[in-house]
Amino acid sequence: MIESATRELHKGTLVPLRLPSILSFGQAMAKLGFVQRLGLRPGEVEDAARRLREMRAEAGSMPDATALELLGSFEEPGVPHLLQAAQALAGVPVEALLGFGRAVVELRRGDLERITAERGGGGEAAGAAHNDLHGAVLAVKGLEISTDAHGGVGALNLERLEMTPAGIERGELVGTVPLAPLEQTAVTQKEWSVQKKEFTSIVTDSLETLSETGVTDNTELSQSTNSQQEHSNQFNVTGTVSGGIPVISGSVTSSFTGQGKESESATESRKHATGLTQKASSRAKQEHKVTIATTTVTGTSQTTTRTLRNPNDTNPIRVDYYSMMRKWRVRLYRYGLRSTYDIVLPEPASSMRRAYVELTALKARLGPFVFDLPHSDITADIRTGDPKPPVTDPPTPDQPHYLVLADRYHAPAPPPPPAPTKIINLSADDLNLGVGRHSGKVTVNVPPNYRIASILMNASLEHAEHDGRFTVMGTNISFDPFGHHKDYVDFALFAHDGSTPFLLNATESQPIRMLFEDVNSATITFTVRCVPTNESMDQWRADVWNGFYNAAQAQYFAEQQDIAGKIAALEERLTNVDTLTLRREENDEVMKGVLRYLLGTRFPTMPGKVLAAFEKANVDVTHGTAFETGAIKPDAEEWTLVRQYEEIVRFVNQAIEWENVVTFLYSYFWDIPASWDFIRQLEHPDATRQAFLRAGSARIVLTVRRGWETRWANFVDRGLLDDPREPDPESPYWTIAQEIAAYDDRNYPGIPPANPGKTATRLEDAVITTSPVSVSPSTGPVAIQVAASAGFLVGAQVVIDSVRGLDHNQEAQTIVEIPDATHIKVGKLTKAHTGTAASPFSVVQPGEKGELIAEWNEYTPTSGIDITVTYNPAQGA
Repeated sequence: MIESATRELHKGTLVPLRLPSILSFGQAMAKLGFVQRLGLRPGEVEDAARRLREMRAEAGSMPDATALELLGSFEEPGVPHLLQAAQALAGVPVEALLGFGRAVVELRRGDLERITAERGGGGEAAGAAHNDLHGAVLAVKGLEISTDAHGGVGALNLERLEMTPAGIERGELVGTVPLAPLEQTAVTQKEWSVQKKEFTSIVTDSLETLSETGVTDNTELSQSTNSQQEHSNQFNVTGTVSGGIPVISGSVTSSFTGQGKESESATESRKHATGLTQKASSRAKQEHKVTIATTTVTGTSQTTTRTLRNPNDTNPIRVDYYSMMRKWRVRLYRYGLRSTYDIVLPEPASSMRRAYVELTALKARLGPFVFDLPHSDITADIRTGDPKPPVTDPPTPDQPHYLVLADRYHAPAPPPPPAPTKIINLSADDLNLGVGRHSGKVTVNVPPNYRIASILMNASLEHAEHDGRFTVMGTNISFDPFGHHKDYVDFALFAHDGSTPFLLNATESQPIRMLFEDVNSATITFTVRCVPTNESMDQWRADVWNGFYNAAQAQYFAEQQDIAGKIAALEERLTNVDTLTLRREENDEVMKGVLRYLLGTRFPTMPGKVLAAFEKANVDVTHGTAFETGAIKPDAEEWTLVRQYEEIVRFVNQAIEWENVVTFLYSYFWDIPASWDFIRQLEHPDATRQAFLRAGSARIVLTVRRGWETRWANFVDRGLLDDPREPDPESPYWTIAQEIAAYDDRNYPGIPPANPGKTATRLEDAVITTSPVSVSPSTGPVAIQVAASAGFLVGAQVVIDSVRGLDHNQEAQTIVEIPDATHIKVGKLTKAHTGTAASPFSVVQPGEKGELIAEWNEYTPTSGIDITVTYNPAQGA
């Protein structure tokens, strides 16, 4: 037995416990979480109470006036004092709270049906009503689960598996050479050995979220290995070994009933440990590892020819080749017990998913460039829907629509072609006037790329003796006589139809002909307004559109590059994180979820008034530098609001072994169905983080720190903070906590031997015997008849009796004498112990290593070969 080469593996067995009965009172924290998850709205408590009265609810399912007043305090937006509320809720029967919760569910179901009927089943109001109903249903279901016979209470058995090399033994037959009398044969044996060693720096993340770093020779049994050694000869001797060691095994069918629970838990541990060692010569812990490896491969080959001869002239012989097996002595110790408290958290990684929501939104913005501005939208008109310019004095005129677009695309826009006006003045000197009929002509030269839009005429005419006549040929001016004088003021010239402007859309040079009769003098002015042609405006729109397109495209590509950079930076921040930091982040999220579960979703990690004080002081609240600036001192009045919660947070962090919290992740379909597709697509190179991100819910097993069992029981059951006193009336939570604390102090006494082979007496192992007699309490030494006193030591402490139910029948005393082989004498007895031949009570001397609950041998193959020679095989070896 090579004790110095012992390998150790720590493990744990989780055993949920059952309370003696379903509790009506107590369970303060479960009730507090239920009320806060209801999210009561103003007036809802009164409506629910009215509904319960209308339903003529039974007395036990109807909260009294005090309880209704307490529930009404949760309708306010603020948070009532948590511990006072929890302590008050501890006295409210579970049946009353469940009845109240079901009434709230019915009220909200009616509200949803009414909103659906009024608004056709859609809209924001219907969605809010559906969420309120869903929250109430989950709150009621959660209270039913947390107050059942299980109550979240459990025990975690701390165990250690020790594997010690115990020598080399002959294994199975791998080859045989038979020889007849005087026969001689040559045997060629070729041996080769290839050995591969890796010295690896390993960062290991265990289930308890601890990390260990070490340098490991991978040829050893205890570490994750990649070691291979082969030895072959002419008989082709080979060996293949594989194995795996999970860390936590679960036993979910045990109950806290003393001997029965421990026996079943021990059986589960033995099964797990036996399966652990049956197939392995190199064992691999199934954990995530980051490694930096240095590999060395060496090989040798040797060929040997041997002559085998049977010297006997009458009897044959047989030469047998056997593989050599390494023998391991395996012991399973149980060295401690921890109280546990189970809770279930929805969406444990909800905060972490926000980064993936941002990443998804950024990726959705990546795509081809699309510019959907129509050419017709480029116009110099002023549109009513365009943004107004800032108010100035004097007022700024509204912008044409193309300038609004220019501001939108951050691009310069040339103005449209101007609308020039040509003025042609004619006087008497330019015209041949007088008695009789005369004509006149003037030519309008339209600029290139323009057309005539309208012509206005201003004229002053006089005649000498007779009535004068005047017309512009082709227009709507009649050649009717006029009196002594005739004026035309801004007279619009139209064609004969009276509606079409004269010379509309005419280009290049256009004549205007006039006809006079008996006109003595005239002064005429033609104002010709020209506008760009359609082709010219199309060209302007195309130029402006191209400018907008190029500017928008440049902006889009710059934005796409910026988005790609943000995506790369975000992915780098999400994926390029060391494993230890990932586990710490997940542990922080679990801790935050536990606090919210225990103290409610409205528990303020930073009260609103304190945050308002920071913002009022104009400090940087985004980057967490408020105290650095000195704007608010830690002793300020606003900061005192935080102190009422400091004790709660401090207690929860001290009472729970956060380094030993066990998390069981449940699949995505335990989340809201609308989020299933998104959750299933979340990816991360670290498999543990990916599973955490995709978890719809998580079962969190909180391990209560040693020495805090009764305080924790008072906290979750009565809302009492850091109070070790026994509650009145006594609760099963308190009793179980006392039992686990006492049981852990005594190194698991009372467990029967795991197998008959456990007979060795070692100081590091426990010594167990039984007593078939009854003994009474005594203040002096008491001799106890036992089955055997071998292995017990004077001065050692022994634990007498086992846990029977919850009656505190166990005690620890000191051995003062060992009279003979069937008696031990202890200093005193404080309790009576009843034993019979059929049902003796146990007497245990705990060991230093803990309680040895199983011991067995295992064998693993080696590369060695053993040879035996058998004479006269027909008669046996």
